[in-house]
Amino acid sequence: MTSKSKHFEYLIHIVVFIILFITLCFFAEKTGSNYEINWYLFQRHGIILLLFAALFYVNYYVLIPKLYFRKQKMVYLAINLLIIIALSFVVQWMQPHGFSLRPAADMPHIGGARFHDRHALLPRRLLFFCRDMLLLMLAVVLALLVKMIVYVREMEIRNKELETANTKAELLNLRSQLNPHFLLNTLNNIYALILVDTQTAQTAVIELSKLLRYVLYDNRATFVPLVNEVAFLEHYIRLMRLRLTDNVDVQTRFAVAPEYHTQIAPQIFISLVENAFKHGVAPNASSLISIALSNAADGSVNCLIINTNYPKTKQDKGGSGIGLEQVRRRLDLLYPGRYEWTITLSDDQKLYTSNLIIRTKS
Repeated sequence: MTSKSKHFEYLIHIVVFIILFITLCFFAEKTGSNYEINWYLFQRHGIILLLFAALFYVNYYVLIPKLYFRKQKMVYLAINLLIIIALSFVVQWMQPHGFSLRPAADMPHIGGARFHDRHALLPRRLLFFCRDMLLLMLAVVLALLVKMIVYVREMEIRNKELETANTKAELLNLRSQLNPHFLLNTLNNIYALILVDTQTAQTAVIELSKLLRYVLYDNRATFVPLVNEVAFLEHYIRLMRLRLTDNVDVQTRFAVAPEYHTQIAPQIFISLVENAFKHGVAPNASSLISIALSNAADGSVNCLIINTNYPKTKQDKGGSGIGLEQVRRRLDLLYPGRYEWTITLSDDQKLYTSNLIIRTKS
């Protein structure tokens, strides 16, 4: 049981028994007095309250966990019925014996007969016996109700903890898939450079080493400073520029204010940028890639990417297409209800726009 469940359980017990004690004082009040206690009635009802508490905790800690929760409900009901009948007889047996605080001759009259007059009190005793049984039954019902409330609350807390653990595991799994996916695409680009320009390929390897340092060491936290993520994107864009021809227009605008101390999920934008370079460049046609990223004082981050649209054919082996799916899933896990991502194509299908707005503060 979690600490939150224990505190909630203790609070319920305290509230219940405060109510019972107040009820006991109410029934033990002398008629017509100003809140003066009739100690005989207080003792008499106090004995019932002690039996009530005993039955409550026997159910709460023993019978409910070991029988009721283990699908042995008939056995549970039978044992409780026997205990209630036995305790009711005990209460009745104690009445004429020396448990009162004053002599039997001074005990209250009931129907014109004293408590020690057994023959006159038989109908009353039967009534009291039934009353005591009902009170003890109430202890069983109350124990079951409180136990179920605590059990349901504990299950809710455990489910939330399990959901959080599963979310963290899924995020780690997504990131473990993302890194090889990113590395594969980058190596494919360097391989293409090696074939045409060895010197440029060497520069690309240096840029790749900077990217890998960030991927492997600098972004292990769930959230990182946005300025670090921007630096990572700038390294990647420089790497991509090395293999581009003059007919590709790459425009970048990073308007990130460090003083806002914005935190962001690491590598949340890299797949969007990768996608722009993958589908926005044609070998023999004019191409455009525009990348803009900014933040605001309220914690919102806006990533707007516009690129020419040159869809890849089925024969293209440049990637498996899992990048954008991972982005969507990570956004759902990390920013549920706090992001807007719109993807549109121009009327002539030649311009692709991706606009992602993330509200980093809930």
